[in-house]
Amino acid sequence: MGFLTGGPFYDMIGRTGNNVGRRVKGRNVLSMRPSKSNKAPTLLQQIQREKWTAVVSWLRRLRGIVNVGFAAYDAQMSAMNAAIAYNLKNAVTLVAPYKVDYPEVLFSRGNLDLPNAPQIETSIAARIDYSWTANTGGTNALGTDKATFLVYNESKDKFVFLRAGALRSALGYNLLVPGDFSGDHVQVYISFESADGKLVSDSLYLGDHIVV
Repeated sequence: MGFLTGGPFYDMIGRTGNNVGRRVKGRNVLSMRPSKSNKAPTLLQQIQREKWTAVVSWLRRLRGIVNVGFAAYDAQMSAMNAAIAYNLKNAVTLVAPYKVDYPEVLFSRGNLDLPNAPQIETSIAARIDYSWTANTGGTNALGTDKATFLVYNESKDKFVFLRAGALRSALGYNLLVPGDFSGDHVQVYISFESADGKLVSDSLYLGDHIVV
């Protein structure tokens, strides 16, 4: 059931018949429900569905950081939809079984500087040690920027992430991961946001590492 939130000539939220109303970034959007088809999907359609599923299943569990990282990427789309669109185009493997291309995927897209000379160490059990050096003057970075850390374990299909876990000026952070990650390969990422959360950097892939 759809609801008129401000009278008969205002916006509608929800579904009435084939009409679907929603609000996206302050704009009222009214669309039609897609018609059902009894035709089998073409090979191209099936490939696109598999790619879409791979991207959505990876990003949806990161909604909290995606909503910050892609908030300003496209004024016409929600942050999650913008992230899906970007990664569907740029970060899916080329052959089946389709999955996210880990070095290319982004959960944040912006103009803040990436960390300078980032390094990863995994010499201590169940810990990922991040480090970086200070950005020099004249860069688009402040010591008050906050770092977000993300680790993905493909074999267990689990994420560990911490938004705004350390200041850029700290030059490092030790992220704890579950003990049962020991011996597993993990994909490691970092991104930054400004102190007020309004500006972000791209997320940066820091490689495939083995947890001790």
